[in-house]
Amino acid sequence: MVAIAENILWLLVLIGVMIMIHEFGHFWAARYFDVKVEAFSLGFGPRLFGFRRGETDYRVSAILIGGYVKMAGDAAVLEQVRADSPAALALPEGSSADSRSLLAKPRWQRVIIAAAGPIMNVVLAIAILTGLYMFKYQKISDEDLYAMIDHVATGSPAAQAGIKDGDRIVKLDGKRNPTWEDIGEKEVTGAYQPLYITVERNGKELDCIVTPTLSERLGVGYAGWDERGELQLSFVEPGYPAEKAGLRKGDLILSVNGQPIHSPTRFQEATRNSGGKPIEIEYRRDGQTYRVSVQPVMAELDGPKHWMIGVGPQQKLHFTTIQLAFPKALRESLVENGKGAFLLVKVIQGMIERRMSPKNLSSPIGIAQMSGAAAREGAAEFLGFMAMISLQLAIFNLLPIPIMDGGAILMLLIEMVMQRDLSLNVKEAVFKVGFVFIMMLLAFAIFNDISRYARG
Repeated sequence: MVAIAENILWLLVLIGVMIMIHEFGHFWAARYFDVKVEAFSLGFGPRLFGFRRGETDYRVSAILIGGYVKMAGDAAVLEQVRADSPAALALPEGSSADSRSLLAKPRWQRVIIAAAGPIMNVVLAIAILTGLYMFKYQKISDEDLYAMIDHVATGSPAAQAGIKDGDRIVKLDGKRNPTWEDIGEKEVTGAYQPLYITVERNGKELDCIVTPTLSERLGVGYAGWDERGELQLSFVEPGYPAEKAGLRKGDLILSVNGQPIHSPTRFQEATRNSGGKPIEIEYRRDGQTYRVSVQPVMAELDGPKHWMIGVGPQQKLHFTTIQLAFPKALRESLVENGKGAFLLVKVIQGMIERRMSPKNLSSPIGIAQMSGAAAREGAAEFLGFMAMISLQLAIFNLLPIPIMDGGAILMLLIEMVMQRDLSLNVKEAVFKVGFVFIMMLLAFAIFNDISRYARG
């Protein structure tokens, strides 16, 4: 219960900051174009407390999920479409007699007001990462950049393409010396799309084509290869055999049943194929080497039942930590946010084309859990998570979905090209469809999170 309360608290902090910055974008743009702002609210529903400065009521409302900026013009809008929503930005020009009403402003000004919110979320993401990199910038060591394959799963797309254990990927879709980050992005977003690979084997280069499949368990593209490196436990499930045997998060796995191991898949195969017999694990902690015998159990965490010990192995990356001057920190922040935006767009595209599963969507329930987990790791991790979510919020808001900022912008741009107003009835119908779509999407994401928790 304590962890759940912490998760909710950090979710409110996360959303509070992002929504406030987002709404400040709309607020500042509206004030710049002399639109009367009647209220700036953090949260929805009844007003709890606040203060009035000038003509604006700055308030905190009862439902602290979201927020809004209420601009002049409510009286000119039908009940179904309010002027403090993105929908109002696309209403007919000159809908109000008040010259300071949002609806009395030219469409190009309303486009800027609508875009200002998402733009501020992008600015927030860039600013956070810039500040973090000036304090602590972690660069992956050269040894972890080489795309050396440790293990290829039997029957996987990589195995079918002729890739073998020990191969090194030296070319990916025309790019020389790709990193595992490059390969991972192509793999997870590229189900059913061919990857043109060149591997180095025994001093020779061989060309092959790998077509990732869609993993039913993960909902993303899967090629079936693992990189070579040190293997570290990313989590140890409470109550499972690994925890009872003394294994902890962060332990380095050296061998299983006497065989050196560098691949998460090899580790999982060793436990799945154990037949319930104890497995001998050698691991390192704080510079000391230990050996322990762990008895697998037949259980289900995610997917069908199988023999397991309740751990999550992953590759341990080696970082060099430095502090960057402001210009370099800003440049690296722009690069990292650019990569994040590109990846999110590819994920959305993959879902639309059914190459990625929508079960990867998370609701506020899942985001709360991730917020709490990041906060418990430290301030830097929480801020980094906030930067990522802020960028995703900006991109999602700019999608051409009615009732979102992007939908309002699209509607206004269409009217600017047509040089006339669309029918108010058409707009209301479109906004209603958009609202239903968003509610269905939210319900589906909540179902995803509840299903994940129900499985373990």
